[in-house]
Amino acid sequence: MKKIFFLAAMFAAFAIAGYAQAKPTDFSGMWKLDTAKSKLDERMRVESMTLTVVQTDKELKVTTETKRLAPPADAPAGGPGGGRGMGRGFGGGDGTVAYTLDGKETVVEIDGPNGKMPIKYRASLDGGKMNLSSVRSFSGPMGDVTIMSKDVWTLSEDGKTLTSARENVSPRGTNTSTMIFVKG
Repeated sequence: MKKIFFLAAMFAAFAIAGYAQAKPTDFSGMWKLDTAKSKLDERMRVESMTLTVVQTDKELKVTTETKRLAPPADAPAGGPGGGRGMGRGFGGGDGTVAYTLDGKETVVEIDGPNGKMPIKYRASLDGGKMNLSSVRSFSGPMGDVTIMSKDVWTLSEDGKTLTSARENVSPRGTNTSTMIFVKG
């Protein structure tokens, strides 16, 4: 009986040690949007999108390049998805965003149509999922506006497919998209 208990205790200790040393999920790579498999909000009007992701133990850097479809002929000037991108990087137009992976907020100021606009970014890696968020607030012609984006990234078991579940909340309402990226 003592041998069985001893062996069980040793197995549990090795399992715990192995789990504690498990390497966190790494989202690094170049990712191309598979528009056919993705469920995009119609306001996004994305023709193609590429993410270049560099992840270290302390930081996640995401560079986004997007090609958008032309707006419909009857769309109002300056309407949604006009390609101006209210922000930078993933979740707000093209560019690069560097997130810290310690859960702390990073604030970046960009030039907006009405002056400087702060964007607050946050990222955390939790159980193999990357949680990304951004909040931008600015004053517009119709008053104060806040736009929030939340993305949850997951990788397929083979590491060749990145799925991003996105929720955007703005004065125009809430919209969701599921973006499927393949490693390229």
